[in-house]
Amino acid sequence: MSDDGVRLWGGRFAGGPAEAFAALNDSLSVDRRMWREDIAGSRAHARMLTATGVLSAEDGRAIDGGLCAIAREMEAGDFAFQPSDEDIHTAVERRLTEIAGDAGRRLHTGRSRNDQVATDVLVYLASTCDGQARLVARLAAVLLDAADAHVDTLLPGYTHLQRAQPVRLAHHLAAYAWMLVRDRDRLAWAAGACRAFCPLGSGALAGVGFPIDRGMTAAELGFDRPGPNSLDGVGSRDALADYLHAAATLGVHLSRLGQELVLWSSEEVGFVELSDAFTSGSSMLPQKKNPDAAELARAKVARLVADYSGLQGVVAGLPLAYNKDLQEDKHFLFDAVDTLDLLLPAMIGMMEGARFDAGRMGAATEDGFLAATDLADHLVRLGWPFRRAHEAVGALVRACVDAGHGLERATPDQLASAGLGDVDLPEMTAAASVEAKLSTGGTGRAAVLDQLAAARVALAG
Repeated sequence: MSDDGVRLWGGRFAGGPAEAFAALNDSLSVDRRMWREDIAGSRAHARMLTATGVLSAEDGRAIDGGLCAIAREMEAGDFAFQPSDEDIHTAVERRLTEIAGDAGRRLHTGRSRNDQVATDVLVYLASTCDGQARLVARLAAVLLDAADAHVDTLLPGYTHLQRAQPVRLAHHLAAYAWMLVRDRDRLAWAAGACRAFCPLGSGALAGVGFPIDRGMTAAELGFDRPGPNSLDGVGSRDALADYLHAAATLGVHLSRLGQELVLWSSEEVGFVELSDAFTSGSSMLPQKKNPDAAELARAKVARLVADYSGLQGVVAGLPLAYNKDLQEDKHFLFDAVDTLDLLLPAMIGMMEGARFDAGRMGAATEDGFLAATDLADHLVRLGWPFRRAHEAVGALVRACVDAGHGLERATPDQLASAGLGDVDLPEMTAAASVEAKLSTGGTGRAAVLDQLAAARVALAG
């Protein structure tokens, strides 16, 4: 932007853009949140230009001082954006020119907005991934704390939303903790992808014609190395896709946890009570306590999956190198970032305040059919083929269902009709069932304690 409000690219044009095009083209309302990254990248670029002799020391000092002044204005909320500011990059450069004069006009030597914005986004996103990975780890730790307190709490495990086998509540909570460990690792990987290659110095697409030191700027901004190909540097959004994929998968896991909390907190199930701080009431029904936080966790995944799909849809089919289509990347990125920034603290607070009803859970494991598989396994240990054992136990279950009671109260006649009259039956209780699951990763007490310890180690890694 020049002093009279003409666009930075306006020299080629006889007039300014149409109002409708300016509204479509401008992205300041979206990308202004990256002012810290933009100023940091500009300061690094100016120091490199000074070190390589492209800029004089005097210009370098003027630019750095001006950028520091702009940072103070931004931090204090005193920065005056102008209608002609297309984006955060042109806003900063416009203000720098007002402060530093011709020195400010020299800052853009050896770079393009194409490599500038790609660099800003990666620096922003790497830091975001770090912060969200810490929140995910904290949520996993909260689940493990609850698991530690409920190692001996039993509840039905479900398949097809039908009671299947008893499990320990600790085992169930740990399943989500392990999902979150993987989510944390995916976010950490995405942060590494952001920091792998620095686009700055790629220019518009073909590199720049000045003796710049791309390694210097890459190192100062926290990248591993300069990007090896200038076309790829300005045209790639792979690291953003890596993050959005991780965010979508995390959203799926939080949605599943939210759905279970919705079910478990219902009066019909009653396995958990959520705290008042993360529930709401009804404007009409005074008795209601609605699990709104859990329901929103269930729903937010739709946005996160759409953000991932949206970015890939923008990039798919684009020819090299930069195209204006790529300006849309930040709409999807920032929506996902904001969604997780809202969701993760709420999930942490909701789980910290959740109170599990061990008695209600235990009662749901009694006088039913959760020990059916254990009975079949017992018959196999006696030498029966599994399919024959499965058929016999199924017949016994049918007889008990018809009689309106569970396996624990099977009568001699019912056992005999299923071909089990002469069998020495095992203890068919939930406690015996869970303790029989000795395999690694199972719900036996020793196995659960082992996996809780392993999850803590994984979180600390």
